Amino acid sequence: MTSSQHPLGSGFGATTSAQEIIQGIDLSGRTVMVTGGYSGIGLETTRVLNAAGATVIVPARTPDKARANLAGLARVELAALDLQEPASIDAFAGAFLAGGRPLDLLINCAGVMAAALARDGRGFESQFSTNHLGHFQLTLRLLPALARSQEARVVALSSRGHRFSAVDFQDPHFERRPYDKWKAYGQSKTANALFALELDRRVTNLGVRAFSVHPGGILTDLTRHLTEEELGRNRLVRQADGTVVPGPGGPATTLKTVAQGAATTVWCATSPGLEGLGGVYCENCDIAEVIAGDFSTPTGVAPWACDPEAAEQLWAMSESLTGVKQEL
Repeated sequence: MTSSQHPLGSGFGATTSAQEIIQGIDLSGRTVMVTGGYSGIGLETTRVLNAAGATVIVPARTPDKARANLAGLARVELAALDLQEPASIDAFAGAFLAGGRPLDLLINCAGVMAAALARDGRGFESQFSTNHLGHFQLTLRLLPALARSQEARVVALSSRGHRFSAVDFQDPHFERRPYDKWKAYGQSKTANALFALELDRRVTNLGVRAFSVHPGGILTDLTRHLTEEELGRNRLVRQADGTVVPGPGGPATTLKTVAQGAATTVWCATSPGLEGLGGVYCENCDIAEVIAGDFSTPTGVAPWACDPEAAEQLWAMSESLTGVKQEL
């Protein structure tokens, strides 16, 4: 385990909003990138960092939707990016690097949850491809810009869902085992946490630190793949416009608002209290405890998501699958 994986006593908590976290922090002149920064907690993250003075770059798979959702925000730049398409990632990163700007914050927020079995053009399972491999390639391509900042942070959006599965290094793409959409999601979220752990180890000398985040339970567009049976079992209701809300007797009191859901990401991206730290899994605006075996607890990180040996193994596998290696 990483010895840093224990709470700091940040003074914040589950009900803290992103706006509360950013109070007193000036990001004027800083350049931030938020994948998925035009929907759900990604959009709230963009708004809050932008309001603090940052220029925010939002890569978008659906630019028209992004443009509509970000209308009225100054210092926001849009560009096309599909995390399942290696050529799209390289083109996007190449265009950004050509501008010569440092990148101060990279927030890997885009993702898919509990989708039916689908594969990208390489045959890779779509949740692992989008949530982990796409962000792995993007981050490594952007490393020169992150290093140029000399005090950059990378924040990987993981999830409490990492508890559903460790990374299956023998069959990550469900080529031999039966497909389970929740195990696939859990594996991808474990990969997000392990990626931040290994990235931090590798790039601290470049002035870059990395963190992973569980944002909390929030009803966003990520719920679009849930079946009616799954919604009913969790006392949720899909409305006519496709949004999901708590039904009668549903979990309204245990869910976070979008503003609360973005808070831990903003905390990891900006908190002075994290100076000198990195590679840790965070939740409720603090570093999480490692679970000691009782997986019924609502908080904590599973041992397999903060295992340095697994993190190193994932890195090697990701290099092999993407053909992308760290060059700095």
